[in-house]
Amino acid sequence: MSRDSIFEASVGYFLTPIRPFLEDDTVSEIMINGFNEIYIERRGRLERTTASFPSPDALLSAVHNVAQFVNREIDADRPIMDARLPNGSRVHVVLPPSARRGVYFTIRKFNRDIFGMDDLIHLGSMSASAKEFLEICVRLKKNIIVAGGTGTGKTSLLNAVSTAIPSDERIVVIEDSSELRLAQPHTLYMEVQTPDANGRGGVSIRDLFKASLRMRPDRIIVGEVRSGEALDMIQSMISGHAGSLTTVHATTPRDALIRLETLSLMSEVELPVYVARAQVASAINLVVQLARYSEDGSRKISRIAEAYGLDKDNNYQFRDLFVSKIKGRTPQGRLIADLAPVGVVPTFANELADYGLTGMIKETKGLWG
Repeated sequence: MSRDSIFEASVGYFLTPIRPFLEDDTVSEIMINGFNEIYIERRGRLERTTASFPSPDALLSAVHNVAQFVNREIDADRPIMDARLPNGSRVHVVLPPSARRGVYFTIRKFNRDIFGMDDLIHLGSMSASAKEFLEICVRLKKNIIVAGGTGTGKTSLLNAVSTAIPSDERIVVIEDSSELRLAQPHTLYMEVQTPDANGRGGVSIRDLFKASLRMRPDRIIVGEVRSGEALDMIQSMISGHAGSLTTVHATTPRDALIRLETLSLMSEVELPVYVARAQVASAINLVVQLARYSEDGSRKISRIAEAYGLDKDNNYQFRDLFVSKIKGRTPQGRLIADLAPVGVVPTFANELADYGLTGMIKETKGLWG
């Protein structure tokens, strides 16, 4: 019996109280707020369940079981842990006293299927015209930021957009915790490693990004930028590695670029604010904004905006290319949105002919001038 099989069997035993949710494809997240309070997210909505662990010790034993097999340390001195279950689901744990109501154990379930943009159209998250536009932008090697709040589906959308990358390209994927699954065969996945108890063996996103630049990538995809690695990414975008994709926590396109600017200033490089802003403005072409609608729990693209430099007052300039408008509800009560072009031609419209991609235009004939 392999080590992975042993891990899977032991995790299944220790997590028996929540096994039905782990096996339920309609459940995307499991949130354990102490041994006897368990919530789930199903189809975008939170539900409190009747499930519970027998005792606080039973829950803590489950945490230590996961930690043992992923070679992580979690105790009073190291009360926070990130890990993955055998099926790829992401795990985050916080121990008391930092977690005041008991052990906090959150599981973001891993989706085994590779979702494409057609799937998102079927779910009502995007339109056929937006799909075509994003496919063309990926082929044009535009640098694209997927922005949204927590739980808006940034990673899922990033994965879907990545399906437009040609299959003959060499792609490097860098993540804090592996979630992306690309369809292209020549894809290299790299994952952050936390240091051991003695501070050894740690590998950051920034370390991985620097390594990726020496691996002859055609594309670099960063699951999420959170710190000083933003500067490395921005500088690579403006120095020959176009076509990069990443996600960032932000609720508007402007906030997304300000967030990247702020993260760039967190690097060890002493950088004036105006230089950081100029580099972000030069690097980013598109922001795809996601929103989560509380009325039905759905996640949808709310707008696609082009970023086109700075104005005379050194502020970021944007133009909305697509905007979503709610048109009604389905018989089941789900919101119906129309994500449509607003009639503004992107500044890079002429590049379509230069790359020989005019044959891709079917749904967006009026968008390219």
